[in-house]
Parts: sequence; C-alpha cells; structure tokens
Amino acid sequence: MEEDKGLPARPWDTFQEVPVIEDEQTPWKLIKLLKIVSLSLVALIVFGLALCSKTSFLLLITMSNEGTKTIPDDQKPVILLCIGCSLIASSVFLFLKSIWKACYKTSKLPRKATIALVLFFEFLVSVGAAILTIVAMPHLDIVTNVTILNGVAVLSTLLQVIAQCTAKERNRFLLPSITAFILILLGYALFLALYIMKDPTDIKMAIWVGLAVGGSFLVSFNWWETYFRLIGDNSSSVFLKSLCKDMTKCQNVLHILSSLLRIVVTACVLGAYVPLAKMDWVIVKSIPSRETRIIAITIGIQLISSALCHWFAVAACKMHALRRCFILPLYLASLAVMALLVVPVIVYYQEYRISLNGTASINFTSYCSVVVDGRNQSLKDSVFPNLVLDVTHTLCFLDMSKITDVGILTGSAVSWWLGLVLATLHLWYLNVYRIQRTQDLFVRRLYEGAFIEQSLLLNTRFDIQAKGRKKNLKALETVMVYLCATMWHETYDEMMNIIISIFRLDKYRPKTDPKYNDFTFEAHIYFDDAFEHVEGSQERHLNKYAKNLVEIIAEVYNIFTNIDKKLFKQQQQFPDQKVIRTPYGGRVVITMPHGNNIVVHFKDKELIRHKKRWSQVMYLYYLLGWKLMTKYYRRWKMGGEEKELEAEVQKEKHNTYLLALDGDTDFQPAAVMLLIDRLKMYPRVGAACGRIHPTGSGPAVWFQKFEYAISHWLQKTAEHVFGCVLCSPGCFSLFRAAALMDNNVMKKYSTKSMEASHYIQYDQGEDRWLCTLLLKQGWRVEYNAASDAYTNAPEDFKELYNQRRRWGPSTMANVVDLLGSSNIISQKNPSISKPFMFYQLFSIISAILAPATICLLVAGSLAFILNIHSAAALVMSVIPPAIYLGLCFKLKADTQITIAAVLSVMYAFLMLVVTMSIIGSMVKDKTILTPSSIFVIAMTTIYIITAIMHPQEFPIVFYGVLYIICIPSAYLLLTIYSMVNMNNVSWGTRETKPAAGAATPAANTPQTTKQKGRFYFCGTQCNTRPVLLFVLTELGMIFILAAKRTFQRFFSWVKCCNKSNRRSGESQLCVNQENMIPEPAQPEPQPQNTIVEDIGIPEEEQRQAPPVFDCPSQCWVTQLQESSNDMRLQEDSLDQEEQEFWMELQGRYLKPLPDDKERQKKIASDLRELRNKINFAFFFLNALWLVATFTLQVFEAVLSIKIPKFNYSLVETGDKIQIDPIALMFIVGFALSVIIQFLAMLYHRVYTLIHYVAFLDTEPREQKT
Repeated sequence: MEEDKGLPARPWDTFQEVPVIEDEQTPWKLIKLLKIVSLSLVALIVFGLALCSKTSFLLLITMSNEGTKTIPDDQKPVILLCIGCSLIASSVFLFLKSIWKACYKTSKLPRKATIALVLFFEFLVSVGAAILTIVAMPHLDIVTNVTILNGVAVLSTLLQVIAQCTAKERNRFLLPSITAFILILLGYALFLALYIMKDPTDIKMAIWVGLAVGGSFLVSFNWWETYFRLIGDNSSSVFLKSLCKDMTKCQNVLHILSSLLRIVVTACVLGAYVPLAKMDWVIVKSIPSRETRIIAITIGIQLISSALCHWFAVAACKMHALRRCFILPLYLASLAVMALLVVPVIVYYQEYRISLNGTASINFTSYCSVVVDGRNQSLKDSVFPNLVLDVTHTLCFLDMSKITDVGILTGSAVSWWLGLVLATLHLWYLNVYRIQRTQDLFVRRLYEGAFIEQSLLLNTRFDIQAKGRKKNLKALETVMVYLCATMWHETYDEMMNIIISIFRLDKYRPKTDPKYNDFTFEAHIYFDDAFEHVEGSQERHLNKYAKNLVEIIAEVYNIFTNIDKKLFKQQQQFPDQKVIRTPYGGRVVITMPHGNNIVVHFKDKELIRHKKRWSQVMYLYYLLGWKLMTKYYRRWKMGGEEKELEAEVQKEKHNTYLLALDGDTDFQPAAVMLLIDRLKMYPRVGAACGRIHPTGSGPAVWFQKFEYAISHWLQKTAEHVFGCVLCSPGCFSLFRAAALMDNNVMKKYSTKSMEASHYIQYDQGEDRWLCTLLLKQGWRVEYNAASDAYTNAPEDFKELYNQRRRWGPSTMANVVDLLGSSNIISQKNPSISKPFMFYQLFSIISAILAPATICLLVAGSLAFILNIHSAAALVMSVIPPAIYLGLCFKLKADTQITIAAVLSVMYAFLMLVVTMSIIGSMVKDKTILTPSSIFVIAMTTIYIITAIMHPQEFPIVFYGVLYIICIPSAYLLLTIYSMVNMNNVSWGTRETKPAAGAATPAANTPQTTKQKGRFYFCGTQCNTRPVLLFVLTELGMIFILAAKRTFQRFFSWVKCCNKSNRRSGESQLCVNQENMIPEPAQPEPQPQNTIVEDIGIPEEEQRQAPPVFDCPSQCWVTQLQESSNDMRLQEDSLDQEEQEFWMELQGRYLKPLPDDKERQKKIASDLRELRNKINFAFFFLNALWLVATFTLQVFEAVLSIKIPKFNYSLVETGDKIQIDPIALMFIVGFALSVIIQFLAMLYHRVYTLIHYVAFLDTEPREQKT
C-alpha cells in the first residue's frame, strides 16, 4: 500500500544494535583547551620576543649615543660592533642554511642580469641599514628611534599602489596604501622640522638627520621582490617575468651571494665609521668585566629573541592564527617598547621633582643638566637607573615643557606607526591555508634583527588574496582520493570497522554538498580469493567472507541512513545498487547516502593473480592507468593540443591520491584530512603515513602497543626530521599518483618475483618495498603523528611470530638495498643525506647484533646473581639460543614456535632478575655513575618524558614492563626464528584451512580464447566447462531427447519467476555482455548447458540426478541478489573498453601463476640456499661480537678501560670500574642514537601541534570528528 511506504515492516522489531560510529578515542574537550592555551601562549611569546628584540636593540643604540654613561665613550666601538652583529646575524644563518641546501640539494646558477639586479638592491639595503643604525640613530632621541623604523615601509606603500593599479581587481586596498604613503611622508616632514628647525646652524645634526632619512629610504628597498613579482605577473614585461622565474629557481645561490654581500658591506661601513668618529678599535681587546656583562647580556637577548620571534611568528601563521598571534602582537610591540622606555623616564623625572619638596622650581632642561648629565660616570650601582638616565639623555635636546616640541615629536611617531598599520592592513584579510609553506607565506627567508616586527609584517606576501573576495580566492585545487583496501579473511568485526570508517568519510565530505570542494573520494575494496567451488553449481560462488562483506555494507548503510533520534520515523529505502560481472570475478557498486561510491572487487584466483601485492598492482593500473590516463590519450587521438593535455595530466597526477588501507583499519575523517594536508602543501611528498595503533587484547597485543608506540614516537619521527620515513605502512598511508606513476615505481612494483631474493624483498613486505622505490626516485615519505588509525594486531603468539617472520627479513633486505645505493639516493633525493644514511647503517648493525647483545645482557645478570666470572656467564648465556638455533634448522615451524614460547616464559623470569640485578649492582657498588647504570636511567627518563609528550597515549608506558621482560623473546628468539625461516614465503597470518568436504579447486590452467565460452541463464552469464564438448560428442541424440523434458521444466520455472517478478514490480533484462546491448528475454531460448564438471559421481547416479535449475546454485549474482534482503542489487555490465582493459591487464601482469612443480622446487631450493648464506653471515657477525667480548672479559685486567667510581654524593671512592671497550662503544653509540631520536621527537611534536591546532581552527566543528 502506498500509504505504508517507508514504514517499518515490523513495528514491534525496531530496536537496533548500533556499533560505535562517533570518535570515542579523541578527547575533544581537552584538545579544545589545548588549542586555546597554545594560541594564547604563541601570541604572548611573539609579543614578548618582539618586545625583547626591539628593546635590547634600542638599548644598544642608546648606549652608543654620545654622552650616555652606562658604557664609557672610549668603549663605544664595542657597542657599535654589537649593532653590526645584530644586522648580519640573520645573514649568517641564511648563508649557512643556503650552503647546506646547495650541498645536499639541486642548485642552479642564475643569469648574470638576475645576479646584478639582486645584488644591486641588496647593496642598497645593507648600506641603508648600516648607515641608519650604526651612524644616524645613535644621535637621535629614543622616541624617534622607536618609530622611525616604521618609516621603512615608505617604498612598500608606493609599490603597493603601483601593483594595485596594474591589477585592477586588487584596488580594494588602494586607498589605505595611498594614505599610508602620505602618513609616512608626513612623519618624515615632522621629523625634519623638529630637528632642523630646532637649531638650523647645527650642521652635524642636519647630517645625522639626512643620513637617517636616506638610510631608512634605502632600507625600504628590502621588500622590492614582493611587489616586483606581482607587477611582473600582471604586466607584459618579459624581463620581469624571466627575472622572477630565475629568482625562484636559483634561490640558494642568490641567497649565498646576497648574504655575503650584506656581511661585507656592514663590516665596511662599521670599519670606516669608527675611525671617522675618532674612536679606536684597540679597546675591543680590553673591556672591563662589568661592561662586558652588560654588553653580552644585551646582545645575547637581542640575537636570541630575534631568531625565536621569527620562528614563532612563522608558526603562528602556520597555525592559522594570523590575526591573533602574528599581526596584533607585532603591532602592539612598538607601542609596548615606547611605553617600556619612556614611562621610566617620566617616573624618574616626577620622583625627582617630588623629592625637592617644592624647595626649588625645576624643569626638564635643568633636570637633564643636573641629574642626567651631572651624574658620576664611574657609578657602579645598579644598571637599570643608569639605562633610564641614558634614555633620558637622548631626550634632553628637547624642551619638554614646550607643547610644540612634544606635539611635533608625537605627531611624527603617530604618523609613522599609523603608516605601518595601513601599509599592512591587507594582512587582516589574507587567506592562509593551514601549515602553509614558509616560502608561500613570506617572500624572503631573511628576517631583519634590527627591526623585527617591520620585517615580518612587510615580508608577508602581498599577492595572497583577500578573504572577502571569494571569486578571486586562490584556492587549492580539488583533489581526488581513492580509498584502496585489500581484504581476504577478515572477521565480521574487522570488516565492520573499515566499512563504518568509509561511511563516516562519506558523511564528512558529502559529494552532494557543493560547499565541500577540497577533495572528493571513491572507495575501492579488493577482495582476494572471494570465490569457492560449490558442488552442483556451474560456476564458482562467493565464499562466506565475501558474503559477510555485502551484508555488513547493507547493515552499515541502514545505520547511517536511519541514525536520527526520532521515535516515529519513516524507514529510509535503499536505492538500487549494481552488481557486475568482470573478467577477474565480480564487482558490486554501492552509492553511499551522501553520494560517494564504494566499489567492491571480488577476485577469483582462477581468473586473476591473488595475494596482496597483486591486488595493489590491480588497483594501481585500474585507477591510475585506466581511469586517469586513458581519457587523455583518447582526447589526444581526437586532436587535442598536446601541451595542454600534458599540463592537465601532470596536474591531475599531482592532485590524485591513493589511501592504502587494510581490511581491518579503523580511522576517523580527520586522520585522512591531516594526511591530505601534507601532500597538498608539499609537492615533493610522495607518501605520508599516520600513527598506527594496534588493537586487541592479551599480552601479545600489550607488547605490540608499547613496541608500536616507541617505534612511532622515536624512530619514525627521527626518520621524518633528519631524512625520510623508510616504511609507510600499507594499513594507512596516503600516496601521490604522480609519485606512484614515476619511472621505476609502478612498473617495477608489478614485477613478478623471479629470484629467491625477490620473494623476500618484494612479497614479504610490499609496503616497505614500495617506499624504497619512491625514495630511490627522489620522493619524500613523511610521518604525521596526529593522523591516528587503528588496526587489529596478532593476539596469538604463533601469529605474531609468523607476522614478524615476514617483516624482519623484508626490512633488512630493503634497508640494505637503500644503503647499497647511498650515493645515488643522496644525490637524487633532497631529503636524504649521507649522515642520515650513516644513521641507518648504525641502526641496521644494531639490529643484526641484537641477539649477541641480549646474550651479553643475560650474561651480566648471571655474573651478578651467581657471583661467577663474566666469561663463564657469557658461555652459559649463549648455550640456550645456540641450541634453539640448531633445532630451528631441523624442526617444523610450529614446533619452533612452541619451543620459543616456552623459552620466552623462562627468559621473562630471567629479565625480571636482570632488572633487579641492575638495581642491585647500583646498591652494591653505591654508585649510579657506571656506564650501565647511566644508560638504564637515561633510557628510562627519555621514555617517560617521551610518553609525557604524548599525553593521550601515556597509559601505554605501563606496558613497558611487559616489553622489558619480553626483550629476549623479541630480539633473540624471534630474530633466530625469522632468520632461519626466511625461506618460508607464505603469508603466515589469517590463513584458514579449507572446510572438510569442500571441493578441490581446479588447477590454475590458463584458458585459451577458444576454451572460453559463455551462455545465458536466468538473466545472468555463466561460464561453460571444457567438458561440454566431450559430453555433447558422446551423448548425441540421447541428450537432445532428455533436453526436451528439461526445457519444459525450464519454461515452467521461468513462468514462476515472471509471476514473482511482476508481483514485486521488477522486470529483468538479459544483458548480452559481449555486445553491451540490452535484450528482452527470448520467447524460445536456446538449449542451455546444465551439466557440471564431473567430480566422480557414478554413471547411474548421473543418469538419475535431475537437472539443477535452482538459480542460486548456478549463478553467484543471483545468489547475492537473493541474499541481500534490504539492498536490491541490479545486474549491470562493463563497457567494452573496460572489458578489454581488464583482459589485457590480466594477460600482461595478473595472469594466475601456473602450477609449475619444477619451478617451485627450484625456487624452494634457491630460497634455502639464500637462507643459509644470509644466516651464516648474520650469526657469524654475532659470534665475532661474542668472541671479542669474551676475549676482553678473559683479559679484562689488561684490555679493559678503568674509570674512577663515585658514590651517591659524587665523591670519588678511590675504586675503579672496569669496562671492556666494545661494550662501552656500543652503549655510547646506542645512547647517542636514542638521544638523537629524542631531540627529533621534540621537534616533531612542536610541528604536530602546529598542524593540529591549524586543523582545529579551519575545520567546521561538526566536521572534525
């Protein structure tokens, strides 16, 4: 009935079992508080550092003024030298940074015209800055010195006017720019009037004033590049366009030359002015200690605060807090400096007047002559009063009792400050993307320490568009993200996790809502080995795992369409979805509630190659080869412009991403967005991975939780900061299409394993090998700690060992491959340097020597507990692993794991004793200053601090106890097991045995085109069997007579189907997939094959068995349609071109591997031989390490290093501690490695916080989860 449409079929059964959909892992309230605290702290830090930088610089200027007494006149050259250091400090930093980049990155030489023009402007700026600050400003008053630096925006305002006139759409800020230019000129006019009109006969003062005006005007050329780029883009000048292009390409060389020029010019001006001012450089060698402390503290504060202010200002912009944490603090800095310097002057003056108690009338001029200039120069009391009086001295030339002088001074100061504000008014409307690159925010890498706030405000790019002008907003292009998940034997809960995650993303970025245009996505699930043989059926059916997936999708669809809290609601109806037969098996296309698609590809291993790497090759060629590239070749054939098409291809490749997922990955949309940010902002990032959290329960999972945490906290952050991440896990990583489609990546990745080493490197750790290929091509791989994903970890000891049996040799093979190509990679990849490769070399050596190291650790505890010689304890510690190593070569893998489990328990108890023995040795020796004690305490401290830096994950640190006692199992027994079983290249996890009685799959015999036949039955297409020809030949006319009765039954069945279809309001068409033309059901169908493959049924039973026409037993499509009660699946078909693509792809790359027994035997033999060679080298190195240590312990009296022992009070006891050199070297090396990782972690945490705060500030609140 129509009125019942949408109502539940069973009103009494409307209760739901709803899985967790919302993000319950992220503490949003705590994060919101963290955001507020972070932004407030950054704003205060930027303001405070700018205040310190400006105040300390102005104090240096004041102390260099004639007549100031904090620093005597004969020591003024030292102050001038410090002012010069403030000017060139940033140039020195830029020079060193550019030299580093020129050495480790590609640097191009600019054209001579570009060099000449750049150096010309740099010469003007450096001369102006030196004259202004070293020569002129020491002769001016403090108020003028504070505000004249704002006048350096004069040329910027003029260029803004020109730029906006050349680009009419930018005339929004034309009036503010003109007003700013007029105000700055007014400030200069008032300044000239105040100083020159005060005493027109004072030639020297006129010279200083003229130099100040000229110097500030020359400094204003500092930001010419910002506006020249903009003018060049909007003009037809070829010179300007080529100039800007050349400057961008050759930045490193230009920065090296310009930095050197600035240093040289500043040194020349300083060196020439000191003798001209009748000062002597000799005093630099003999400065009294008091003056040295004053100067050192002032210049130290100035240099450090300037550098930090620049860094925090950039961080504020990246955090998307431009107004709150960048513009406003810098505006207020000048006012605060003015108040900080002038208010004490007024306070001291008023206090002096009050102290006279009216006994004498005094004005400011007499106060200057009596108190300021009449003080004792050798006064040794507090520095602050002297500094206040020195500041007062700079104002003494004015008559503060005259309103005219005060008014002119105030007018010039206000005019300059307002001019700067109006000149940078456009900054309030800038559109800044989160974690925007520094080079996209600021034109120059250089900051000016002498006028930090002006340089930061004026250096910001003027061509970033205004916020209110959306039609001209230079937005990032919309990117296409393909979610590519591989599945096999995942459980119901695991499948539920990933399907819910995909539906979350559909709700987060609805395709039907045009306001979300930053990215679109499409989900693809590649289901390996999805079909099975079913007795009595003419084609293979979906197995239980594949059917579970379809049921889960329907269930989750229902949850997300009926998730509101209304009691009485209409039941949302499922739209029709598609089921398609494909050359590789089948496909189901689901349109999610918000318009995005899930495409499930069911793979038949008899038709296409199975296993994870081949599923990845399948989607790489389908999504990037077929969907991305084919359309452009089609347009090119139709006469498209080649250059235009090539530009479009490169753009789409750059803006197409693949999110690799496992079949059990659980993630939030925010995690995907954070990865997309990295690839959007940084074009050379080829892949980015998130923080992987293992889920599950039990000791094995607890161990992995701590292991994963330490790996991500320290190892991955160090790789990210100092080089590149070597492995982006396949369970949650975002890849750029341009990187995957690069030479020697996708093509190489689709290579079939032909040698024994290939099976280890290519197939056992496919994600690590893919990253190796990307790194070799020069792409960067990054780690984003804020992007969280959850995946199930092995809960069983055996499954964990088998997983690591794959990972261990694969990791070693790929790292050795990278180390072998160190020279090529360091030249081709800008992110990887030779020091980073050395760090990886030390890491791999540490991993190789891990078994021997564990033996030494156990030996030390045995020596302490049993009170025996260290050499004897070492022999005892080596015996159990040596026996286990021998047994592993003889026993089956399951037996090896059982023995390892027993030994792991024994070693766990021993590790408890080891831990207690270390503590006991500290107590016994009454010292913690032994190398082992220092090492243990330092490592514990580092791990605890690291956990504190990850507050959300801090509880994981308690699993560290389990991790410690499992160290022998993980680094000794597991290493032995994985090395000995290296020749076992099976997957080892999620493997299930076929059910009893299941039909044996047919051999993967490739079929020729002639052997492939098709027939149509009940609206679906089914494959014939090769036995068909044999049966037709042998039975002849007997079969035809029997077929008559068969057809009668068939027609009766069709009538029932038609009645049923009419009753449900559906009509089905038989679709001819060869010709792609829909045809109605034929009134007189051709004879259909009903004979299944002979599986040994006796001839009598075959004759008696009635033909089977039950559609579910014949066609997997109909079976799936009938099993999907809530979701209607309508059969569709591929177009002819895609059909041909899949057949060609299968034939070229994905043809099922033939069952070649001889080749399998050869590969097995080669794997054993490779295993034996590698194991010999591996354990031989460990044996050498143990023998060397054993020798040193036997001859410890001669070969050991003796260091004095200190007690808890750090008092030397007179005893000596003996340490063998090898152990000390290893401890120092490992400790240094961990310290490097710890420092990298601190750096990475800061940038993670910046990114996360920016994300929270830019994403709508309802979208963050």
